[in-house]
Order: sequence, then C-alpha cells, then structure tokens
Amino acid sequence: MNNMSRRKVLANTVAAAATGVLSRPYIANAQAKTAVCWLNQGFIPQEDEAMKKVCEDYMKASGNKLDYSIMPFMAQNQKTISALTSGDVPDLVFMDAPSSILPQNAWDDKLVDVSDVVTPYESQLAESARLCSTFYNKVTKKRAYYLCPIKQGATPFHVWGDLVEKAGMKMSEVPKKWNDVWGFFKQTQAPLRAKGMRKIYALGLQITTVGPNDGNNLFAHFLIANGGEGIVTPDGKLHTDDAKVREAAIKSVEFMTNLYKEGVVPPEALSWNDADDNNGYHEKLFVMDFDGTLSTELAMIKDKEAFYHQMVTLAPQQKNDGTPMKTQVGTGGGFIPKGAKNVDVAKDFMKYFMQPKVMNENLKGGLGRWVPAMPQVVKDDEAFWLKSDMPCLLPYVQEGVLNPTLPVYEGFTPAWGQANAEQLWGQAHADVIKNGMTPAQAIDKAFKRTEQIFAKMTFD
Repeated sequence: MNNMSRRKVLANTVAAAATGVLSRPYIANAQAKTAVCWLNQGFIPQEDEAMKKVCEDYMKASGNKLDYSIMPFMAQNQKTISALTSGDVPDLVFMDAPSSILPQNAWDDKLVDVSDVVTPYESQLAESARLCSTFYNKVTKKRAYYLCPIKQGATPFHVWGDLVEKAGMKMSEVPKKWNDVWGFFKQTQAPLRAKGMRKIYALGLQITTVGPNDGNNLFAHFLIANGGEGIVTPDGKLHTDDAKVREAAIKSVEFMTNLYKEGVVPPEALSWNDADDNNGYHEKLFVMDFDGTLSTELAMIKDKEAFYHQMVTLAPQQKNDGTPMKTQVGTGGGFIPKGAKNVDVAKDFMKYFMQPKVMNENLKGGLGRWVPAMPQVVKDDEAFWLKSDMPCLLPYVQEGVLNPTLPVYEGFTPAWGQANAEQLWGQAHADVIKNGMTPAQAIDKAFKRTEQIFAKMTFD
C-alpha cells in the first residue's frame, strides 16, 4: 500500500466526486479489512435491495468486507443505544433517522469525527444536510461532522383524493396557507358521513403523547407555520423568551387541540405511535395525514388504482402569514461509534457511498422515499426525480429539495431531542384536552421544562 498523504487522499476524493467516476477507495490501514455494519431496514423491500447492492458493489470495488446486518428501525435504535452505553460497538451504524441518537452521543464524545470523509463533499451538500450532520462535542468544545449524510426526508400531506371528490370538493381548490389546508380537509368529514361512511374522520392529526417522532415533528411544523421557527437557533440557544415564539406556540396548541375537540380527529390519536397514523390512512380511517417521507404512498405501490389515481401528495406551500413555508428535513446516513475496531474501512465505505452517482443509484433503488443530500443529484437526474410517473415523487422532491427547508432542531443541540423525548408538546395538547388548561398555560408549562433541559446543556 502506498503511503499517501491526507491532502492527496482528499484531492482524489474531490476529483471522484466532481467527475462521478467510481474509483477504487483508499484504505489507510491495510490490515483493517472487515467492518461490522448495522443498517436499518427500509419501509419497502426495494430499499433493502438497494442497500445490499451498495454494500456488495463496495466490497467488489475495494476488496474489503462488510459484515452487515439489516434490522428494523426500532430494534436497531435500541441495539445502538445499548452498544454506545456498553462500549461494545459496531464499526458503522447507518440510520435513516439518527437525530434521536447522534446529538447526545456527539456531545458526550462517543462518536468518531468523520470530517475527513464529509469535507470533500461539503460544497455539494444541502445546507440542511450540513447542519444535521455537525454536532457539538463538550469535550473538544467544538462542532464537527459526526454523520456522513446520504439522504434527507421531508413531511408532505398525504390525501385520499377520491374521498375529497366523494365529499363534493375538489383537490384543485386546496388553499395554500397552512391552517387553511387543515380547515379545507376538515370539511370533508360531514358529507362523507352523510353518505354512509359513518366511522371516517377528516384528519390524521398526530397529537400524541407517546410518539416517539411524529407528534414532535407535527408540532414543529405548526410552530414554523405560525412564525416560531426561531425557537432554537443554530448556536444551540433556546428562545422561549421571545414573544413571537411564545405566541406561535400558543396558536399551534390552540389550533391543534380545537381540531381534536371538534371531533375531526380519531380519539385514539392521543396515544398513537408513529405507525398508527400510517395504518389508519391505509385503512381510509381519515382523509388527510401529515407524515414523514413517502412511506405512506410507497407501502401501497402494488395497489395501482390507489397509488396512481386515488392518493395525492401535497407539499406545504405557505405559512399562515402568506410567506413561503419552510419544512423541516431530517438527514440519514452513517456514523462511527468510538471503540470501533475498523474505523478506516467504515470511513472508506462512506467515502464510496457519498459519491453522487452511488448516492443517486441507491436512493433511486429505494423509489425515492428519501431525497439526496446533494441537490445537484436531483438536477442531474431529472428523468427520475422530476419526471417520474409516480405521482407522489415530484411534490415530495419540490418540498425536500427545491423549496425552502430547515434542519430539525436536534441538529443544533441535543437539548431539543431531550425535550422531544419527554413528549413536552404532546403533553401540552393533553393538558388542554384532558386537564382543562388554556393553551397559554400549557405552553408556559412546557416552556419551563424546556428551559430547564437547555440550562443543563450550555455551549462553551
């Protein structure tokens, strides 16, 4: 093995990324030949096949071995937390949604800095992908890349267009402002029940106190739509003392709990887990849902009538003040726990994976449930990303790549992840619905606890 300098290695990586040529990866340690990789299972079989192909192609290209396991997300999540706690770790964890794990473990100095892998591609990454991949380390007292970003996921509206028409309404009449969208679909319930669909609801509103992700995600989007996007800033600081943020939070809780009280949301929504709204939507328990990625549609791709003619995917368009809506996107990819035995192989695999051509082929193979972390990849393959015959893909790409976006707040500080883990926003809804609090009282309670959490995680 030639003893190449780091500068030359990075130069070669940049050249490969720029040209799209898949060159043989470089391994700094010739004795590190096998990496143990934990990969999360996709929502559709095509995602798993695409992941297997990346692994197999890498092994052929490099001569190295990946001892990889594909496991369901929740099982992988629990196993990863256990490994990081015990120190008996794999060489690489690849997760679709690692925002609940990465910030805290980067903070605690339990992850390997992968800046040498990511930096050559930095200029090609979406800003949200960069911000969701860099985290603060309280030991080194600085931010660094701890995630090699591959994919991003947005949250669109999923609508049964055929039910909207059956209710005597038209999809072409859906308004643009955030609250008005919810108000429009709310109107479908009464006429549908009058036509015999007595158990149907208008909205799959994730107003849950259980989660773990969807309810927090929904509240964050309501907060943004009401002008409260600055509740956490990139410096990791909390701004619950900002009157505009407080007002936005109160308006969000008031609007959401009113929908629930009006009976246009299934009563079980207060205790939904992340899969319950998907299942309810597929059973046509309600007309509209707001849920992450295209898993909702792609799970029904074999039902051609539903997939191509009945379901409609919509990107949020405007905040309530009429300005463009910024939707939050989460970033998935690979990270390396400290204590990994074969860091060089793990890094090399991610160098390979981050090449635009490899990234694109993998996400295409997964039918576009995730969009590329590099916007140029979409533009370079318009035939798939922008002109696909899958009706759900274009609005999803518009939302996640072409329209304004924000990173999830966990990218700024692990404190937000802790607030979410405690279900403070779902509890605020429950305090209004069950405990008789006003929205202002519920938010003040949630904000007080959030401030306590943030006070324990100050940045130097």
